[in-house]
Amino acid sequence: MSTADLFLKIESLPAELRKEAEAFIDALLKRGPKKKPDRKPIPFGKFKGKIRIADDFDAPLVDLKDYM
Repeated sequence: MSTADLFLKIESLPAELRKEAEAFIDALLKRGPKKKPDRKPIPFGKFKGKIRIADDFDAPLVDLKDYM
């Protein structure tokens, strides 16, 4: 359906129904997709020295010993 067809259909409605159609269109516009805020990329190496991985990171977990 083209915009012109839609406009003609809305124009043919009584005034009360036009108000309902307008309210419905406003509700659809509010529900529509919202813009995501622009994010700046995190510079490479920003967290250097702030994150530590344990030496036994790859070691089996004691809690899962029964399942191995």
